[in-house]
Amino acid sequence: MQYTLKKSLGQHFLKDENICKQIVEAIQQHPFKQLVEVGPGAGALTKYLLPLQGFDFKAVELDDEKVAYLYKTFPTIKDKIIHHDFLQIEAPFEGLFTVVGNFPYNISSQILFKILDWKEQVPVIIGMFQKEVALRIAAKEGSKTYGIISILIQAFYEVEYLFDVPPESFNPPPKVMSGVIRLTRKKTTYSVKSEKAFVQLVKMAFNQRRKMLRNAVKGLFQPEILEDSFFNKRAEQVSIEEFAALTFKM
Repeated sequence: MQYTLKKSLGQHFLKDENICKQIVEAIQQHPFKQLVEVGPGAGALTKYLLPLQGFDFKAVELDDEKVAYLYKTFPTIKDKIIHHDFLQIEAPFEGLFTVVGNFPYNISSQILFKILDWKEQVPVIIGMFQKEVALRIAAKEGSKTYGIISILIQAFYEVEYLFDVPPESFNPPPKVMSGVIRLTRKKTTYSVKSEKAFVQLVKMAFNQRRKMLRNAVKGLFQPEILEDSFFNKRAEQVSIEEFAALTFKM
């Protein structure tokens, strides 16, 4: 049974068996009872996940053709597919679950933000991204790539860049290098006035990242607070901890 690749869905299917094995190895370093695979596609990774024992498995796939292909190729997947758009679903399990996937590149950031909504339930995420996006998620303050996604993810998760994945590992080969990262939920998180205030502050600060913080976020603080020399910094010079502390002055 053949399937077609859909550009509109950002599909690049993994075909390198060694990369699949490395990802499965990385998943198994943290024990879990429930696992969700995002975008199994033609099942390169699924093939290695299905035989593993001791946990419940679900795969979320939007593409009708891929779902039909998965049913035919892996009969044991029968009741394990959620045939839906990952960005539209409710949490696929009650309780804790790990997430893994070769995330469709055109929505990989949205997938992460969706998982953030379930962060209390998701202790570990292992995802394949465009390398540039993976590095942005892992970036520290002071670097040019540090931004909204770095802060909102790192406020709750430790980020480890695991390994590069070259274009020839995929069909069709993307024009960019890819990278696999692991996110592990932090035991303690930063104290903030509210998550909503934190997100609002970070987004506003980086929407005008070239400006001094004072000008970028002036709508959120009283003028006398903004006189503090701290606000001479630019957004990329402010640590996550400092952003969290600032929310109490908003």
